[in-house]
This record gives sequence, structure tokens and C-alpha cells, in this order.
Amino acid sequence: MTHSPPPGTPRARIPGPQQPPPPYPRIRAGLWRRCLGGGLALWALTAWVTYEARDSTPLPTLILLGSFLVPVVFVLWAYERHGRDLGVSAILGCFLAGGALGVLGASLTVSYLLHPSFGLSLGVALIEEAAKLGALAFALRGQPGIRGTRAGLVLGAAVGFGFAALESAGYAFAAAASAEGVTLRTLLETEMLRGVLTPLGHGLWTAIAGAALLSWRRPDGRFRRTAPAVGACLGTSLLHILWDSTHGIAIRATARLTGADPNRPLFTHAYLTRPNAAQEHLFTLFSVGGLALVALAGVGWVRSLARRDTSWRNTP
Repeated sequence: MTHSPPPGTPRARIPGPQQPPPPYPRIRAGLWRRCLGGGLALWALTAWVTYEARDSTPLPTLILLGSFLVPVVFVLWAYERHGRDLGVSAILGCFLAGGALGVLGASLTVSYLLHPSFGLSLGVALIEEAAKLGALAFALRGQPGIRGTRAGLVLGAAVGFGFAALESAGYAFAAAASAEGVTLRTLLETEMLRGVLTPLGHGLWTAIAGAALLSWRRPDGRFRRTAPAVGACLGTSLLHILWDSTHGIAIRATARLTGADPNRPLFTHAYLTRPNAAQEHLFTLFSVGGLALVALAGVGWVRSLARRDTSWRNTP
């Protein structure tokens, strides 16, 4: 025999099909800060253990932590601030699949099409930027509803950071291996330098190109080859070329201002081998200043895209 509840008693809400789950998992704000702090502590601990134990077993852990920490933190920040409605699967797919396909496609194409020449930097930049855009389009092929400038900025950055993480892992491995064995100091220096520069490179450039690509995407999911998209790809390739060329530009500028001959031993193998104090200061000024100018141009471009898109300010 059943008894009805007294009048005024609230009825229990029975979950069912009429109550769908939330469209995205609830991630507490500030996860990227905790990830950054914990990751840095773990990376430093791994480096210390590797040095003290004189053992190469922790090296893969050290390489992966140092290569993926900053890209993952920035993708988490972008998800928390502007990408919750896009979904975890889209961002994670762009980071992993997009990054891997971009690296593989760029490496394979460069190895077959390019040879050492003055146009190498130009060719590498164009191929890498095109490969990352192709990876972004491939990662979103089954999600026609994802389009717009904000989606392009967030997901393009995810592809770029995935590319940067895998590329940094390759550079770190190459820096650690030498004819004399594993060089821990070179590995740590490479990871720290690339960790600082990563947010200003591939993630920034692919965010710009991705915004142009997705802002003109058709409602049925097809991508349009429009002049703004092509222009953004060429513009980001130009930023990429300037970024890669700052070392050579700094050497040429130092040679011209100090009256040195670029063909003399001072510039053997495109490095300052026997510079004086003035040449060292000028080279540092030009190389660091050049990177800063390219980075500022990219950041300004992203900010202008975000200001023109009203949905960027209305994200949950």
C-alpha cells in the first residue's frame, strides 16, 4: 500500500531523458594555473633526479614535460576563457591530431621539396603554415557547426600549440643527444628557451590563420578559399619567416654597423665565433629586438581580430 506525501512536500526530481547532461564538463576556473605550477615543480624535480642519479631513464619524462607543459597550459587557458562551448573533444582533437598531422605533413613535405638555399626559410614557413591549416580542417571535418572567428582563434591556437609541443620534443631530443652522450645542460637550456618563446610562435600564427579560415566556413561545414583566408595564411607565413630570419638579420646588421666582413671567421657557419664586446651587444639587441617586434605584430593582429568579434566577449 502506497502513501502519498503530505501536501506541500516537494517532489523528488527523477533524472531521465528530459534532463540531458551539460554540453561540456565542469572544470573549475584556474586549472591552468595549477597545471603550470605543478608541471614546473615536476619538471624541476625530474631534472634534479636525472642529474643526481646520472641516469638516462627519466630523460623521456623530462623531454615530454618540458615540451608539452607550456602548450597544454595555454590550451587550458583558452578553453577556460573562450572555448567551453566548443567542447573538449574539438579542442583536444585539434591539439593532438592536428598537431601530429601538421608536424608529419610539414616534415615530409620539407624533406622532399626543399634543399638548402636562400629560399629555405620561405619554403619552410609556407609549408608549415599550410600543413597546420590542413590539419585544422581535417580535425573539424565532422563538426560543421564549429565556425566563426572566435572558434578559429581558439582551435587554431590548439593546433599550433600541438605542433609546437611535438616540434619542441624533437628539438629537445636532438639537443640531448651528442657524440659525447647525453648533454643535460643543453637539453634544459633548449626546453627553457622554447618554453618562453612557444606562446609567441606557432600557437599565435595558427590562431590568426584559423580565425580567417573558420570565419568564412559554410554552414554545411565546407571550407571556402577566400581572399581573407589566403591573405591571413600568407601574413602568418611572413611572420614565421621574419621570426626564423632574425638570427641572420642580426648578424648582417652587426656586420654592417661594425664594419666586419661577413665572410671572415667572425661569421663562420652563421655564428659569431670571435666577436668583441660591442659586436656581442649589437647582436643581442638586434636578435632579441627582432623577435620582440615580430611577436608584438602577431599579438596585435590577434587582439584586433578578437575586438571585431562580439562573441569573443560573450563566451561563458
